[in-house]
Amino acid sequence: MGPARTTLRTAAVGAVSAALIAGTACLAPAAQAAPSVRFVDITGDGGTVLKANVVTPSDADGSRGYPLIVLPTSWGLPQVEYLAQAQKLADSGYVVLTYNVRGFWQSGGQIEVAGPPDVADASKVIDWALAHTPADPARIGMAGVSYGAGISLLAAAHDKRVRAVAALSGWADLIGSIYSGRTQHVQAGALLDGVGTVTGRESPEVRRIFDHFYASDLSEEQAMIDWGRERSAATYVDRLNRNGAAVMLAGAWGDTIFPANQNADFYDRLTVPKRLELRPGDHATAEITGLFGLPNDVWTDTGRWFDHYLRGVDNGIDRERPVQLKSRSGGGYEAYPDWKSLAATDRKIALADSTTIHANVDSGADGGIVFLSSILDQVAQLPPVASIPLLPRRWAAVWQSERYGTAQRVRGTATLHTTLTPTAESGTFVAYLYDVGPLGFGKLVTNAPYTWHGRAPGEPFGVDLDLFSTAYDVPTGHRLAVVVDTVDPLYTEHNPSGAQLTFSSPQDDPSYVSVPVREQ
Repeated sequence: MGPARTTLRTAAVGAVSAALIAGTACLAPAAQAAPSVRFVDITGDGGTVLKANVVTPSDADGSRGYPLIVLPTSWGLPQVEYLAQAQKLADSGYVVLTYNVRGFWQSGGQIEVAGPPDVADASKVIDWALAHTPADPARIGMAGVSYGAGISLLAAAHDKRVRAVAALSGWADLIGSIYSGRTQHVQAGALLDGVGTVTGRESPEVRRIFDHFYASDLSEEQAMIDWGRERSAATYVDRLNRNGAAVMLAGAWGDTIFPANQNADFYDRLTVPKRLELRPGDHATAEITGLFGLPNDVWTDTGRWFDHYLRGVDNGIDRERPVQLKSRSGGGYEAYPDWKSLAATDRKIALADSTTIHANVDSGADGGIVFLSSILDQVAQLPPVASIPLLPRRWAAVWQSERYGTAQRVRGTATLHTTLTPTAESGTFVAYLYDVGPLGFGKLVTNAPYTWHGRAPGEPFGVDLDLFSTAYDVPTGHRLAVVVDTVDPLYTEHNPSGAQLTFSSPQDDPSYVSVPVREQ
């Protein structure tokens, strides 16, 4: 099985390499010499061999140095992933080195999920590039999509030589991404686990983490959280700020693996030159066309970011408003001076009275399917839909706003505040915010899960929950609906059979959902 899998991986890498090289050669101007591409082996941390490719400017003759960009691969993808973009960057005057991270495809070692060996590998790759290419040691950048983005941020926090980073569809807080609200994002975890099993070799530690994640083993919860924090750039934000690398973050509103919230929180804590871009879509879908050499806004801005901070080009990117976003409802880019400026006011939806729901049944309100639902939203503005009047009130609590006389431009992070009384010491609920049209059909605006353990049955306690950040325009004449139920395919639920949840609104502590709205 092992040799057969290795042979298959080798053949696949060769086929993809040939296709990408041929494709980018066709896109290059006939009169312009193509950058040189060579495939190399690099010795990483502990002697692990990393498969890589180097793309060098066509005019490189050893007489001068060029800025270096290092691109670690995404989870489950081979080292040719970035070849089209690498050749474009080389055309612009960069040495570009892309490498397959340890544990995947033809590289050696085991999957460590951006652990210390992966961070050390990044520094070893930089060492190799400075010794074997015309790279300038004073002008080094790192970038990547998804896994490559996370490793790039961590490397910049640990290696002062990295002067600029572009983290595309990455994570800053790993636990805040797949264990938010103390709830397992089980579809996201299973997808990562499955891809890792097929395309790589998980370390025993990673296998244990996945197993404890699925099993909801509370005795291992703190160990899992500590493991995730070690692999999160948010843990090292002070070190990043001291090192001074310019950081660009790009992501998607509907990212079902690394939600926008955790990057927005991280962005606020950065004091270095920084930029945050958010667009419609799911995980890595905003960047994907650029991997084939097609025009792509994310990669265009990545090139501008490096041009300014590594080549000193006065292209104005440092003078633009640094928070750039596109609404899921369409329209052009909106620019803001900072994250808190997205919303001018908060609209509160009262969660009045006392409502009891029964657990263990999916009411019909849910967050959709990992990747598929947000891609439909990105391409056709078709997020998950529910008929709000038909949701069974036995299993779903529903509150609605009045009909709005003007369009409501939801921007940022909606928050839920309520008082919960459960009948069991552990449980889960999921909160949803819907845009409801005249016929009662609701389009999902945002959602988030919440899990508790160790509570006294029958004793009320306060809950504050941030829903996933978004940008969505509610049309005139529509209303917003808040729905809470206990089962969603995206998440693991912790409700014992027969459990009930009561949501109340005490007079001295009323319940509500606060929705951030941008004025017209």
